[in-house]
This record gives sequence, structure tokens and C-alpha cells, in this order.
Amino acid sequence: MGEAASSPGESGGAMSLPGHGFSTLPVFLAGICTVLGAIMFLRFGYAVGNVGLVGACAIIVLGHLVTIPTALAIAEIATNRKVEGGGEYFIISRSFGTTIGGAIGIALYLSQAISVAFYMIAFAEAFSPMAGWFQDTTGIPFDPRFISVPGLLALIVPVLVKGAGIGIRVLYVVASVLLVSLVLFFMGSPVDGFDPDTVSLTAVASDHDAFFVVFAIVFPAFTGMTAGVGLSGDLKNPRVSIPRGTLAATAVGLVIYFFIVIKLAHSAPLDMLAEDQLVMRRIAVWGPAILIGLGCATLSSAIGCVLVAPRTLQALGDDRTFPWRAANGWLASGFGDANDPRNTTIVTGVIALAIVFLGNVNAVARLISMFFMVTYGSLCAISFLEHFAARPSYRPSFRSRWWVSLFGAAICLFLMLQMDPIFALLSLVVMVGLYQIIKRTKKAEGDLAAMFQGVLTQATRFMHIKLQRRREKIEVDEWRPSIIMVNGRTFDRSSPLDLVRWLCHRFGFGTYLHYIEGRLDAASFEESRRVQERLIDLARKQHSPVYMDTLVSPSMTSALAQSLQVPGVSGLSNNATMFEFSRHDEPEVAAGVARHCLFAASTDMTMLVLRHGDLHFGQRQTIHIWVTEGDRANANMMILLSYILIGHPDWRGAKIRVFAVFPGEGIGESGREFRRRVSRGRLPISDKNITFIASGDGEALQPEVAKRSEDVDLTVMGFSVDELRERGAEVFSRHAGLSDVLFVHAPHEIMIE
Repeated sequence: MGEAASSPGESGGAMSLPGHGFSTLPVFLAGICTVLGAIMFLRFGYAVGNVGLVGACAIIVLGHLVTIPTALAIAEIATNRKVEGGGEYFIISRSFGTTIGGAIGIALYLSQAISVAFYMIAFAEAFSPMAGWFQDTTGIPFDPRFISVPGLLALIVPVLVKGAGIGIRVLYVVASVLLVSLVLFFMGSPVDGFDPDTVSLTAVASDHDAFFVVFAIVFPAFTGMTAGVGLSGDLKNPRVSIPRGTLAATAVGLVIYFFIVIKLAHSAPLDMLAEDQLVMRRIAVWGPAILIGLGCATLSSAIGCVLVAPRTLQALGDDRTFPWRAANGWLASGFGDANDPRNTTIVTGVIALAIVFLGNVNAVARLISMFFMVTYGSLCAISFLEHFAARPSYRPSFRSRWWVSLFGAAICLFLMLQMDPIFALLSLVVMVGLYQIIKRTKKAEGDLAAMFQGVLTQATRFMHIKLQRRREKIEVDEWRPSIIMVNGRTFDRSSPLDLVRWLCHRFGFGTYLHYIEGRLDAASFEESRRVQERLIDLARKQHSPVYMDTLVSPSMTSALAQSLQVPGVSGLSNNATMFEFSRHDEPEVAAGVARHCLFAASTDMTMLVLRHGDLHFGQRQTIHIWVTEGDRANANMMILLSYILIGHPDWRGAKIRVFAVFPGEGIGESGREFRRRVSRGRLPISDKNITFIASGDGEALQPEVAKRSEDVDLTVMGFSVDELRERGAEVFSRHAGLSDVLFVHAPHEIMIE
């Protein structure tokens, strides 16, 4: 029975054993005995004296604005899945991943371990009234460590030898003593000379501390409600016991806290409340009952931490959080049928003893509060994110509300900064450091991947549906590119994909489908997945905003028939399609592009055809737009696409020149109208960059275009469907001396207001 129950990290290992099989009551007792702890006895009078009755009640409300959302989040998460050993750490690590969860878990464990020492030092305060008697009797000045060190050993050794069972039995006794001491306190009368009629809701002591200073001192009183969660590995039914026990402890503690501060305010002067940390014994029917209650309260809080902290560390070892394999195995080992964490109990005892010998944990206590805030904020954030991720596997039988969890996470961060900005930042720095260390150990883990993928999926789904419902028809004056391109020549030319990437950089959306000819079967599907990985890797290297995928189809025509009907990545229908061919391709390629354009024309989309050469858009500094009399529908689209293009960093500083070709006899009026259209569009084209040319026949225009645009980086021209039907691929072969040419057809004129 004394050997380790299992090796760490294996399936069905240490954290999957049934433990002691406790019911709900130990969860409640561990929580309530920690809630009714040292802060309640020693600092609630201080709170009432320094911030008044209303202020003390506000502190209780504010503290529970953290603990209630956290308790609800724990109840929700615990009813969704089996919660194994490690309590809060297990919940966080199985939601955020064991790297981020490990960083939070280490901070949580240190908080729990140091809290053992903190409570034992507070336990020694219960004996401070005996300090004079002790010194008179022994001649030795009283040192609280005379009580805290033996008391800690007396606490650790039985738990180490007998396991958690003896700790739970002690909790029954402690809870009974606490109940009696509180009853005697509430039965007490005001101190001599105090007039209850002088009670004021807002009055404070003469030399009072600020509200958030008091809150920071009192806040540890609210951290005990999750103590029972750490027993998760020893519970018969964690899904039932954790939410019931945690919520019950939170509710009972809230009610008792309110009654205590009201009783204090009506029983002693404010200055006495602010200065005498044991003022409750002056009010109780029998004063020593408060000292006994304080001793039991601090002892119970210490017991709760002694039971919980080793199990947190055991779970961290089981998840191989630390970089030393042997250390992880030793920490994860459990003993006996109940898998008692003896090794981690020894570690916890050593840490607690070291802090007790130091005797001053004020600075450490502030950091502990921050780590608890981080833990509670993380639990609330998990619940909030799970609501939005809407994963089918997340089906808790108890549900909180998303806004409650969001508020809990936000209030934790806010209070951290209010309580102590320096320690808040220090705790976050420590967390980041721990994360970086653990990340190097767990190189293969993708933190937050599943949850945030679900969140992004839900957000995308929601926005797509809203867009479709609110914009059933894309208005022409709101036109932005939503381009789809189907191309089988992805990996032997880069210009087409680059142009899509540039056009969709900021203002638009792009979908690029690599075409694979053939019928869809197991082999072609497997090939498509391999190609998709190459596409995604290419997009990652280029920092491309274009959505990349593959499409298996018997022909390009059937591929277009499928792809042109599906919505784009924006959730709305695609409004533009792009084709490409190289000036070095065989004539059949250009002829195929012409056929595909005629096929796509039935969709009423803008069509873009890129004829690219060897210069790959040259220096990307000049764009020439040629507008003819037949481009009334195309002109605005051509100018808008050029404007969008120079918004990309690769085209930074590029200049746009427009050549407007109109019949000679009407060039004056046509020119004025064109200038007005450019001016209304607020486009970066000045009058000096617009050149008007009197049109002759097509043959006469050829040398003019060659002379002016032969050396530019991109030339933009329009074309019409009627022209394409009549002349076919010849439409795209004109002006052969130009390098890269973008042919544009707009089915209707867009407004640029």
C-alpha cells in the first residue's frame, strides 16, 4: 500500500484514481472553513473602522463580484467534464492547454503553499494575549514562531502519514468550533460606553486608510470559496460535489460577512474597530471563544491549503510541467489506494516552514492575492470563451451567463491594477516568464487552439449571417473587391496570385482555388490536401490575406460552374473573378481564357484578365489606365482597382496616369465630364496626370499606346463581352509590346462618391 499508485503521465495514471471518494460536504467544509478565516476575525473590524459600514459592505459586494462569477464558472466547467486531481489547475489546463495552464498552475500552487505559512502565522496571533504571561513565566520574549512552527509541523505530519482523510475529519471539528464562536459573537453586547444610537452608515475613523488599501488587505478573505475544488481527485462525483459545495460555501460566507460587519458597526467605536484587531473578543459573550475561533479558523484555512496545494503540484507533475523528467515523476507519484500526494506534501511543508521562519509575509501576501486574481480571472475567461466557442463537446449541466463570466474576468483585471499596480505587473511578468520556460518544455502543444478556433468560427458564422441578412444586395456605391480565382498554374507563375493578394490587402476579400483536373476520389482528395498544405504554407510566407484552397473537377468549366456560385470568404457573393495567361503561353491558353470569360459573364461579375510577362510588374511604380469611349461602364472600375492596388506597401509611391481616348469633335465636353468623375471620386489623380487623346481607328491607337506605356509596370484596359464574342482571344492579344496588362470588364458602372 505504500508504493506509488501509478506512473505519471500515463493514461489512467495518477490523476485518474478515485481517491477517497468524498461527497459534497467536504467541498463545502473546505470552502466555508477557509472563508471564515483569519481575515474575518482580524481585519473586518479594521475595514468597518476605516471605510465605514457602507464601505465595508461595498468591499464585501466587490469581493463577491469576483468570487460569485468564479464560483459560477467553476460550477459550469466542472459539470461539463470529469474534473480530476488538481482542482482549479486541472480546469484551467484542460481548457487553456497545459503550457498556459502550467504557468497559472505554478503561480496558484505557490499561492496555496505560501498561504499555509500565512495562516499559521495568523494562527499564532490567537496566542498574542498570552505574550505577557509567557515572558513573565519563562523570562523569554514571546515569539509567534514558538506557536507557528510547531503548529505547522503538527498539521503537516498527520496529513503526511494518514492522508487527506484525517484532514477532512479535522474540518468537521473546526467547523463546529467556528459555528459556536460566531454564535457567541452575535450574542454579545456593545463594548462598555458605546452608544448604538451614534451608528452612522458613512462615518469613518479619524486617521483612516483609502478604500482600495483596505480592500487589498481584506481581499484574501474572499479567496477561500474555491478551496474545496482542490479535492476534485478525491471526490466520488466531482460534477455534482464541486458546484454544489462551492456555491453553497460562497452563499453562506456572503451572508455571514454582512451580519458580521453590521454587528461590528453597532458594537464598538470606529477608532477602536480600526486599531484593535481582536476587537471581536470584546463584543462576544465569552471573549476567549473568539481566540479559539481565530485559532480554529486559521487552522482550518491552513488545513484547506495543506490538502489542496500538494494535489495541485501533483497534477502539475503528472502533466510533465517541469523541465526535469525525474522531478515530474517524483511529484506525480501517489501512495496507497487513495493516491495520496505524500511527495508534494513534503515539498509544500518545506516551503511553508521556510516562510514561517522568515516570519514576514506581507509582501508575499500581496503577490499571492494577485496570483489568486489571475486564477479567478482565468476561470471566468474560460467560461466566457466557451460560451462563444459553442463547441458541441461543451455541454455543462449547469450554465452560467456569458456576461457574468466576462464581467468576472474584467473585474479581476481592474481590481488587480487598483489594489497594487506594481505587484499586478510583477505577477504578470512572473506569469509570462513561467509560460516561456514551460513552452520550451512542451514544444508540440498548441495552446488555446481548440477553444479559440471555436470562438473564431462562431464569430465568423455570426458575422456572415448578419452580413447576408443586412445586405441582401451589394450596392454599387459600396463596391469592394471580393475576388475568386480558379487556376491550375499556381506553382509555375507568381504574378496572378500576387495581383489577387495586392487587390485584397486592405479593402477586399480574395479566394484562390488551385484547380486539379480529375474526378473526386480517395486519391485525388488526398492529393488536394497535400496541395492545400503547400498553398497555406505559401500564404503564410507571403503574409497573404487570400483564402487558399483546392478544387478537384473534371474540367475548368465545371470547376468554374461550382466555384462561381459559392459565397466568398466575406459571407457575401463574390463580385469579381480573375483569369490569367502568360504572353509566352500557347494560343490555346488565351483562347481558353476567352471561353471561360464568356461562361462567367452570365454571373454578372466583374471580370479581370491578367496578361503577364517576364518583368513581374517591374518596379511597381507606374500604372497607366487607358479609357476609351466604349469604357463608360469600365472606367470607374479601372480607376478604383488601380487606387486599391497602390494602397499595398509593394506599390508604395506608385503614380497613376490616365489616358482618355475620345472622339476628336467631342473631346472638350467628354474631357470635362471625365474630370468631374475623377474629382468626385477623391482619387489620387491630378489633372496633370490625365491626358486626353483624340481617337482615330484602332490601328492608329496602337503606336500611341506602345509609345506611352511600353515601359510602365502595369497597364489597365477595358473590354466588353460583345467584343469578346466577336473577336475572341484577340481582345487580349492587342498591344503585344506591353509587359503586364490587366483587362477589366464591369457589368455595370459603379459609383465612386
